[in-house]
Amino acid sequence: MDKLKIYLDTSVFSAYYDDRVMIRQEQTKQFWPKLNDYDKYISDIVFEELNAVTDDGLRNKLIELTNDFGTLKIDAEVEALTDQYIKKGIFPEKYRDDALHLAVATVNGIDILLSWNFEHLVKRKTRLEANLANSLNGYKSIDIIVPPEL
Repeated sequence: MDKLKIYLDTSVFSAYYDDRVMIRQEQTKQFWPKLNDYDKYISDIVFEELNAVTDDGLRNKLIELTNDFGTLKIDAEVEALTDQYIKKGIFPEKYRDDALHLAVATVNGIDILLSWNFEHLVKRKTRLEANLANSLNGYKSIDIIVPPEL
């Protein structure tokens, strides 16, 4: 049987070393060994966001966490779906990167998007509206969950 394909947004990598919310960090570290059971992906946008971390030591540790991940490219199809999410009000333009995470995962047939972003990604309204838009555009549904749910 094929492994499920999962996509991790930047918040999951950040949580691995962020001790400001200890329970989230603990849950992220407990979840990390489970990644081997999946085909795991990130995108160019994850690299951009991780490279923006100003602490050199932390940035290097975060990027090291991405070593075993396939990288999905942001292309015209991803940009077009992102634009639709924004046009439909699923994401505000100000949070275009959140829409990009979802669009790149959707366009590439990812089964599950993992995130700690409760404001724009991991919420019922986003799942419903995004999956409706995905369906209308010929894409399959995608689950949007937090790491402990995997």
